[in-house]
Amino acid sequence: MIDIRKLESLVRLMVENDLTELDLKDGEETVTVKRGGKPVVLTAPAAAPAAALLAAPAPSVAPAAAAPAPTAPKADDDAGCIAVESPMVGTFYATPGPDKPPFAQVGTQVGPESIVCLVEAMKIFNEIKAEKSGTIHKILVKSGQPVEFGQKLFLIKPS
Repeated sequence: MIDIRKLESLVRLMVENDLTELDLKDGEETVTVKRGGKPVVLTAPAAAPAAALLAAPAPSVAPAAAAPAPTAPKADDDAGCIAVESPMVGTFYATPGPDKPPFAQVGTQVGPESIVCLVEAMKIFNEIKAEKSGTIHKILVKSGQPVEFGQKLFLIKPS
């Protein structure tokens, strides 16, 4: 039986962090909490870099609206580009750790399984894959910046 206080705490965390879905498993106990809108799935990455988990800065609690908006890209320069979008609300990290090189830079060749960044949500670092083949054309957010569900993170020129 689920403790109602734990459930209320989970719902409060979801509202505070603008999450729409949360799946938790603790031993044999499984909880899925959903609230209106499109679902966001939070999962631990298959092999989260230990350095990222230990050395990453604390998550930002500032609302995403307070973050500076990236400059609007020129439509003609970005023609034919495909966006890599954030699958969740969280904090964007370009590197696996503070002293590590970025996963991807402008000009980096990527494939569907290439990890391009991490998005941290509720202390879980989620590896974000390009899901497309091509070359990184633009990086639209800065490391440490809060991101929204569906926010464009990268533009890829297909190969």
